[in-house]
Amino acid sequence: MKCYKKDYPRPQFVRENWTNLNGEWKFRFDDENCGEKERWFSGLEESRKIRVPFTYETELSGIGETERHDFLWYERDIEIDREKLKDHRYLLHFEGSDFCTKLWVNGEYAGSHCGGYARFSFDITRLVNDGTNRIVVKAEDSFDMQQPRGKQRWLPQSFGCWYVQTTGIWKTVWSEYVPEVSLSSVKMTPKLEEYALEVEYHADASRQVIEEGLDVEAIISFEGKVINRTKCMLTDRQMSVTLDVFARNVQDMEWGVRTWSPENPDLYDIRFRLSRQGHVVDEVGSYFAMREIRIEGSNILLNGSPLYQRLILDQGYWKESHLTPPDEEALIEDIDKIHALGYNGLRKHQKTEDERFLYWCDVKGMLVWSEMPSAYQFSDDAVEEFTKEWMEIVRQNYNHPCIITWTPFNESWGISKIDTKRTEQHFTEAIYHLTKSVDPYRPVIVNDGWEHTVSDILTLHDYEEDGKIFKQRYMDFKEEILASGLSHNHFKRAFAKGCSYQGQPVIISEFGGIAFENGSLGWGYGNKVGTGEEFIRRFDAITTAVKELPYVCGYCYTQVTDVQQEINGLMDIERNFKIEPEVIREINERKAGCGRACV
Repeated sequence: MKCYKKDYPRPQFVRENWTNLNGEWKFRFDDENCGEKERWFSGLEESRKIRVPFTYETELSGIGETERHDFLWYERDIEIDREKLKDHRYLLHFEGSDFCTKLWVNGEYAGSHCGGYARFSFDITRLVNDGTNRIVVKAEDSFDMQQPRGKQRWLPQSFGCWYVQTTGIWKTVWSEYVPEVSLSSVKMTPKLEEYALEVEYHADASRQVIEEGLDVEAIISFEGKVINRTKCMLTDRQMSVTLDVFARNVQDMEWGVRTWSPENPDLYDIRFRLSRQGHVVDEVGSYFAMREIRIEGSNILLNGSPLYQRLILDQGYWKESHLTPPDEEALIEDIDKIHALGYNGLRKHQKTEDERFLYWCDVKGMLVWSEMPSAYQFSDDAVEEFTKEWMEIVRQNYNHPCIITWTPFNESWGISKIDTKRTEQHFTEAIYHLTKSVDPYRPVIVNDGWEHTVSDILTLHDYEEDGKIFKQRYMDFKEEILASGLSHNHFKRAFAKGCSYQGQPVIISEFGGIAFENGSLGWGYGNKVGTGEEFIRRFDAITTAVKELPYVCGYCYTQVTDVQQEINGLMDIERNFKIEPEVIREINERKAGCGRACV
């Protein structure tokens, strides 16, 4: 895409004037939590070095200590050109910092944010001077089970499928000069049947500036050829317009509209120019896709055609950097290797991934289920924090065409009594409807695996290792599983009490999890296998069993890579294939007698 810049942290809203602040920072533990009282924000006199954005628990941070430390301090200098601030503001962005983050600039408090997975920003214009400025960050975390923590452990040692905690800054920190009058965000919604793009502009401008005259121009192009150029006058800080994307009389371009799909991930460039009294004051580059995801009966349709989803569970962990990708090339490598295994999508599990990952999924045609990291204890505080952070995530990632499903809840984690407790059912229903209020187009799953309440898709988790038993279970007990909500895997019901199957599409969204021992210590689901031939037989049998279920329209295999003590990946933690990818690909893409478009 024309707007793409390597390592740019926000690929769908690109400006030219930005600075990456990753790299070496001063660092200090504050186990007594005395730093604020002792005014560490004026400068970390006693400190060590850390490599941001890697957390102190990781090798790539330069520290590599996995013991719990709840209070951390960071410091670095930034250079400011005050001349640019005559008509610009200076924003400091954190792509992710877990869990509560406080900021001081030159010893003065700038603000705070709580939530470990969403992007947040501080306007520090009033606090900076010309030349060198000191920024100091305090990160506060805990083993609190009420905060969204995903796969981070809340005990001193890792256990089950919960791994070493992630504390403090774990995604890119960066800054940019932003015009005083600017676009703060743009929401883009493709309307495929209308050959149009709905654009909702959010302008950062006063009422007086708007009344004096503020215009925004959108320039749409495809492969360098301009499709449409539309200018409109903004009459409010928030305003929606509809742009025509139908190509007419464009030399060397196919007539009509190009759609996005895994097979043909066509993307349009779009550039926004904000003008004040005829002079351009802000310019932002972005892109979009014309694609529609919707449900019709028991089918999920992509651009009007049934979509059979071959997904794989992706937890996004690396050996030396844990939740933080070591670099952008690592993100690309994962997507390419998932494609090589014959999958057309992934379920990003218990993590909001680096937005560059979503960009490359957009570019390469990888379907994505976007999932919220779970809390593990239900309370009023948990409800409030979960809701705030989830809505931040949905709004921030709305424009990515690769995301086709929102998955706010998983396996009743944090809502352990949802089967019978109405307060917990109300919570999930509220999140469903809140998500739909922002995005009425994508399916929303509540809650993935079992004990669903209101959900656009019925998703089932089952780690039965025998393919024949698996198929027989879902063929012989289809009516009991779907209509009655009886247990489908001997310990959990498909629906919470009071809720029932309403004809939704059905997807087996977790299965497999085969641990290929091969000298590795750790665990998987069911019995371990000891040879490649044994692995292939079991993988083939269970995957084919799922594909032969006539009422199932997709699956999600567990998982892409090994993660710490969990060794059920198709690759090890260093991204080495355990089985030749061509073998796995053939099984995934082989046609099966399911009556559906399985490939």
